[in-house]
Amino acid sequence: MRVILKNNDALTVDFEVRVPGKWILAGEHAVLRGCEAVVFPLESRYLQLQYSRKDSDLELQISGEKSAELELIIWSVIEKALKLLGLRRSELKGLVDMRSHIALGGGMGASATLCVALTEWLHYLGFVPHENKFSFARDLENLFHGESSGVDVAVTLARKPLVFLRDKGFSEIQIAQMPYLYLSYSGERGVTKDCIEKVKNIFVESPELAISIDRQMQDAVSEFKALLQSKVHSELQNEGTLLNWIKTMRKANNCFEQWGLVTENVKKHQKTLLDAGALAVKLTGSGGGGYVLSLWEKPLTTEPQKTQLANELGSEMIACFPE
Repeated sequence: MRVILKNNDALTVDFEVRVPGKWILAGEHAVLRGCEAVVFPLESRYLQLQYSRKDSDLELQISGEKSAELELIIWSVIEKALKLLGLRRSELKGLVDMRSHIALGGGMGASATLCVALTEWLHYLGFVPHENKFSFARDLENLFHGESSGVDVAVTLARKPLVFLRDKGFSEIQIAQMPYLYLSYSGERGVTKDCIEKVKNIFVESPELAISIDRQMQDAVSEFKALLQSKVHSELQNEGTLLNWIKTMRKANNCFEQWGLVTENVKKHQKTLLDAGALAVKLTGSGGGGYVLSLWEKPLTTEPQKTQLANELGSEMIACFPE
């Protein structure tokens, strides 16, 4: 039996959900205008929600390494959920315990994990039907982004690699092979709303350029999909596949450069990765900071190598897939 500790009292856990973060391979921003996006769950970064039924008014208990950030926003999200459902706060009872292990503003889907966790809890309580979970969580996430494509919500709900297409839904992508990919924090927080507005302004000022960049991102998505689903049968074929990964990573990152979302800090971070042996790098998420995705020929398995690189970057190297 699982319990929540509250003032040294042990309360039975009646409901529990662990929602993973996410990382996007390609399709950022252009996904808002009909481009596909390829997105993966990130199991090593997550938000855990536990709920214990009580007759008393709703209480929140927040812990974890990223708890301070969560405490600042949690009630505003709950209030929006109540408004969408036409409920009063007094109608929610019991204790909700949240443990956050994912930073807000880093591009790992922290806001989506919160919105999905609350949606799953409200579904358990009978307020949100199963078929409405995606749309409800996306409406909650609009509180953070103004205009949520829904891609982060989709992958954190599904907990599987997805190809996402706005207004047409999402489908699981079957992965035949995957190179060695890692995430590292650039040291600068990206603001999704600001990044979205910056890209939108290009459509006003230079519409032909804006359309061209979207097409380039869609090309990168199509190439990544083919690479993910291709089976490598020989050493020579593997070398060719790796070269295609490098080319497509560069193509996708160039979109961020043209959007003006690669800051000086990000450029320095990317150069450090490349100097250390990364084959290619690209921003992931909205840009303007956040996390950088890097491609490597071999896994970063030795502690001295990881430690040295972490010291140079000021960030740990997070494997996109369990090693």
